[in-house]
Amino acid sequence: MKSAYSIIIRPVVSEKSYGLSDAGTYTFVVDHRANKVEISKAIEEIFSVKVARVNTLNRKGKRRRSRKTGAYSVLPSTKHAMVTLKEGTIELFQR
Repeated sequence: MKSAYSIIIRPVVSEKSYGLSDAGTYTFVVDHRANKVEISKAIEEIFSVKVARVNTLNRKGKRRRSRKTGAYSVLPSTKHAMVTLKEGTIELFQR
């Protein structure tokens, strides 16, 4: 079994994620092999909260071009999880 800290990589810090946190939904970048059940258990273990539901989405990495050489590179693809809590808050997102 994977560690909870290896499943949850980092929180997403953006205006949209802060807006969603007011409604009890928090966004994290997670391991691309993790499923919704593993993500839910990892959040409950790390932050000691109850999870109501988990939505996931896979984001394809963007293609970037170097202005100097003209060569293309690709940023890595990521998986995001939007976690809705039954009750409580995650202190990481408090302003």
